Amino acid sequence: MKNTSISRRDFLRFAGAAGAGIALSACTPGLNRPSGSSGEEVQLVYQDARAEWYLPMIQERLEQFHAAHPNIHVFYSPEPEGSQSKEEKMLAEMQAGTAPDVFQGCCSWFPIWAQQGYTLDLRPYVEADLDRSTIEDWDPAQYNALFTPDGLQYGLPKYHGALALYFNKDLFDRYHITYPDDSWSHDDYLQAMKQLTDDTGGPDGGKLWGSQTYISWDRIQMHINGWGGHLVDPNDPKKCLLAEKEALAAQEWIRARMWDDQVMASMLDGNNLWPDDVFLAEKIAMLEDGSWRLKHILEKANFRVGVAPFPSGPARRVTLASTDGFGIYSGTKHPEAAWELVKFLTGQEFGRAMAKAGLLQPARASIVDDWVGFIQAEYPDKTKDMNIGAFADGHRNGYSVVAEVAENMAEATRIANAAWDKIFTLGQAPVDILKEAAQQIDIAQQEKG
Repeated sequence: MKNTSISRRDFLRFAGAAGAGIALSACTPGLNRPSGSSGEEVQLVYQDARAEWYLPMIQERLEQFHAAHPNIHVFYSPEPEGSQSKEEKMLAEMQAGTAPDVFQGCCSWFPIWAQQGYTLDLRPYVEADLDRSTIEDWDPAQYNALFTPDGLQYGLPKYHGALALYFNKDLFDRYHITYPDDSWSHDDYLQAMKQLTDDTGGPDGGKLWGSQTYISWDRIQMHINGWGGHLVDPNDPKKCLLAEKEALAAQEWIRARMWDDQVMASMLDGNNLWPDDVFLAEKIAMLEDGSWRLKHILEKANFRVGVAPFPSGPARRVTLASTDGFGIYSGTKHPEAAWELVKFLTGQEFGRAMAKAGLLQPARASIVDDWVGFIQAEYPDKTKDMNIGAFADGHRNGYSVVAEVAENMAEATRIANAAWDKIFTLGQAPVDILKEAAQQIDIAQQEKG
């Protein structure tokens, strides 16, 4: 089989669907042909990661898929890039009817696509095709997070991203600070930030900050959960709790670290680089990030990397489990064929391939040990004393949380992000502005209802 490179415009013209990149066909032995297909050729567009490691892996795997489904041809399309976010570009394609048939989704934007009717309900396919042991191989919190409140199943887990605390062992040693471990509270975290912050401690003689976090819906929520609060009322997705006492206290803690103490870097401090790149540049000593960054950090770091469970909050210990999943566009012309591809992508062999090529923590518990082995085999020296188990600590000990979903996520995230930009990114406003933001979010939820 040839791998044919085509432009997005050409694919739209010839296939009548969104896509770009590499025309590939695929399959795995033992999967059934799509129902209703009697040798008729079906063309699908599958959109996923743009990472360097993903392309050779997906080429090989999709060739296997085609061996079992010779009537299905999959055109792989890397995710959009550019100044406009991929989630916005994807939403525009869905609205225009040119979205890929199968795609990955995550975080706050995946439920937005579902709420706006652009994702196929997978429940009938799951009930017909997947046995109980397959479903129980996924983390229940992640699996159940891919449903809307009214029961529409818009995704199946892709991988299990878990958040922990990365740290630079060399910097900890330089400043004679004990490495973080599972006993750390936020007080310990703050004390270490203060000890590590140095106005001339960076590699270029510039400032070294203690830590950095990402400002986004689920990352802010994780901190709020640690203070005992929520972004969304667990019993009512139309009720915003962004400005409740616990939520404000958590957000004030982050703001004060950035703008009062100046021990936690803001996006402006990092020159708008992604925090993981600021960490790799040794301008921050710690980083709040997930297992999905592991390959990038191990590959690029010129220092000894450590990993620890995320510090416990004043009310409870919490860490974030991602909701990365595979979905099917509701406008696809070939839902049965698209389901065959999703079954393949969520299978053990594909999960194992992602774990090996990209070091992505598997969504399926049965192959987590394989993942650890792949990490240690690829980076034996760098992971010699690394606590890889820190990424699984939240799942293992029952303190992982997933993104809380509002009834109208599009408006909730738009309003919250605008307020967070003023508070955290620019340092121009107190957290009290969140009281008005919460009222606006509540109005938007009621209007949707």
